[in-house]
Formats: sequence, structure tokens, C-alpha cells
Amino acid sequence: MEQSTSQILLILAFTLMSAFFSASETAFTTLNKVRIKSLANNGNIRAAATLRLAENYDSLLSTILVGNNIVNIAGASIATIVFTNWYGGAGITVSTIAMTVMVLIFGEISPKFLAKESPESFAMAATPVLSFFVMLFTPLNYLSSAWKNLLRHIFKRRDEMKVTQEELMTFVDEAQSDGGIDERNGELIRSAIEFNDLDANDILTPRVNIVAVDSKMTMEQITKLFLQTNYSRLPVYEGSIDNIVGMIHEKDYFRALHKGDTAIAPIVKKVSYVGTGMKISDLLRLLQQVKTHMAVVVDEFGGTQGIVTMEDILEELVGDIWDEHDEVIDYFKKCDDLSYEVNCAVSLDDLFEFLGLKKSDDEFDSVTVSGWVMERLGRIPAAGDSFEFEHIKFTVTKAAARRATMLSIQLPAPIQEASE
Repeated sequence: MEQSTSQILLILAFTLMSAFFSASETAFTTLNKVRIKSLANNGNIRAAATLRLAENYDSLLSTILVGNNIVNIAGASIATIVFTNWYGGAGITVSTIAMTVMVLIFGEISPKFLAKESPESFAMAATPVLSFFVMLFTPLNYLSSAWKNLLRHIFKRRDEMKVTQEELMTFVDEAQSDGGIDERNGELIRSAIEFNDLDANDILTPRVNIVAVDSKMTMEQITKLFLQTNYSRLPVYEGSIDNIVGMIHEKDYFRALHKGDTAIAPIVKKVSYVGTGMKISDLLRLLQQVKTHMAVVVDEFGGTQGIVTMEDILEELVGDIWDEHDEVIDYFKKCDDLSYEVNCAVSLDDLFEFLGLKKSDDEFDSVTVSGWVMERLGRIPAAGDSFEFEHIKFTVTKAAARRATMLSIQLPAPIQEASE
């Protein structure tokens, strides 16, 4: 009887060990490495030890699998002896059924469910015991590693598993939905991820909207231009806007005006010249290197396509930056429940986002709504021109300088209203 009691206690002990190894496997598989690393960097010794185990996951997994199989086989063997003594030949069948149920419920399913609820806490709690077993099973882990390398050599991976931009976006969405980050920080992270996708052509102020100073202008004319526009910097050109030679800063100009200077040549600062396809992340580094706030974007023929400022680039990361002199433009004005007025200077991406439409990057060549309208019409737009897109009617209400400036949008009536 005493022997049977000790054997049953051994079976229970092996089942507990099986539960420990199963829970450890789940905990280290699902834990948040970033959270553990943050705790370790803050001086948590246990977290640092857990991080070392997690980073050497192959050895840890080998230890868990070996340990789990040893205790399960040992428990099943002892159970067979016990039940055979009790039930004779039928004991093998009884032992198989009893141990299968016990291992599944108490050695696998339940501990894994519990570990998944708080993987970081369980992993840190289990670290000392797992570290001991990793050291104990070092020879077996070495053989396991050699076998793994052999399999890797035989079954070579054809492609490297890399985290894609879409997966990063999904991580941010999940962190935001779980409450790990708020909406504002989520938008900032998304902007940073998408930052390198944008070219200078995507954010430039187009040529037709550039306010610039002719080098032959009088000081009075330049003063009037600064006061009318409220810009802090103005590009300077000679002869044509295609020949921008630099820029002047409002502060430098009015200081020179106060001193009685009659020419702006001494205060003209250099600007950088870039192509339309330059990534704005590279452009930001360039502006930082040359210590300037403005770049001229030139087309393939060397003409001026537009200008990009440091503020334009930063706004792609943090959103619109307003100062006390900026004019707030309402690009979308609601007329009624089904109609809106749109300023055609708004980006095409913003329009599609406002209307809830999907847009692929290679579907349209235009960046602004004005260019898109011309692309859809196939000619220079005039007031009254209209077209339909995705069952939405677009009508040009204002046009100037061979481009659309204002657009009217008429949304389709809801299905239930249309049937009535």
C-alpha cells in the first residue's frame, strides 16, 4: 500500500512538472520581449535573466521539450505499473485512458491557458528553475542544436522572414486597441512608418502657388509682399521662376531695411535643388546638413516644379503646424447631408480618406485633387465640368489659371431613400 501511495505521489509530481514545462513553453512563446527588455533596462535582475533565456530560445525550447517528454513518459510508465497491480491485464488500458485525460487537462491545456493570461509574469517566475534545467540538459541541447543545423542545411530556407510595413501597421493597431498607446501616439508611429514612402513631389508647394521675389523688385515691393503673405521666407528668382537663385528671410530683410539697404543681394541665402523623386527622409537629412529650410524641386527639364520647406516635411510626421500668422483653410465644407465643397488644393489622399474610398499608390498619377480632376476629364477643366467616380458626382464650380480650384461633391442617396 505504501509503495502504491509513493507511486501515485510520483505520478502527481510528474504531472505538475509537465504542467510547468507546458506553461513555460506558452509563456516564452507569447511574452512581449519589448516589455521584458524595458524592465531589464530599468534594473530588474529577474527580467534580465528572462530576456537572456528568451534570446536563446532554441536552447530553451529544447530543454522544455526534453523535460516535458521525460516527465510524461516517466509518469505514464509508473501509472502503468500501478494500474496493472490493481486491475491486472486491464490495467494497461485503464492507465492509458487515465494518464491521457490527466496530462491533457492538467499537464497541457490548463497550464497553457493560465500562462497565456500573464506570460511575462509567469516567465520571470519560472526563469530560475528553467535556467537550472537548461544547464542540466546542456549535452542534450548541444545534440539538439547539431541536429537542427543539419536539418537547416538539408531544408534550406528560400526566403528570409522579414517584418513588412503592413505587419508593423497591424502591430500599432493592436497596441492601440489594447490600450498600450493612445490614438495620438498611434498616428505619430504610423506617420513615421509611412514617412519614407513619400517623395518630394508628394508634399511640394506647386509652381503656380509659389510666391517669390524678383531680384529686380524694389524694397517697397518686397515689403508689401512680405506683409501680404505673412511668409517668413520667400524664394528669390532672376528673370523667371525657373531660375530660383536663393531665398530671403523676413528677419534678415527687415533688419536690412532698417539699416537703409537698397538691395537684397547681401541677404539672399542659398537653397538646395532636388529632383521630384527624392524621398522626404533623405531631403530632411539634406536640409539638416546644409542648414537651410527650403529646397527647390526641379522637373526633368530643369524647370521649377515647386518648393519644399522644412515645415512641410515635419508636418508629414506630426500633422499640421500652425503659427499665429497661418491662415486656416477649410478644405472640406459641408453644404448638406449629401453634398460638400472641396478646395482643389487638398491632396488626393485626403479626399479619398474623407470620402472613405480606397486608393492604390499606382492608380493615379496626380497628387492633388486639381490634378486628379484634369486627369479624369482629360483636358483643362472649366467651371461646370462634371464626372462620376464610384457613384459620386464631382462638379467643377470654380476654375482659374488653367486648373480647377473648387469642386462640388454630390454623394449618392442611401438605398432606402432611393427606393422610397
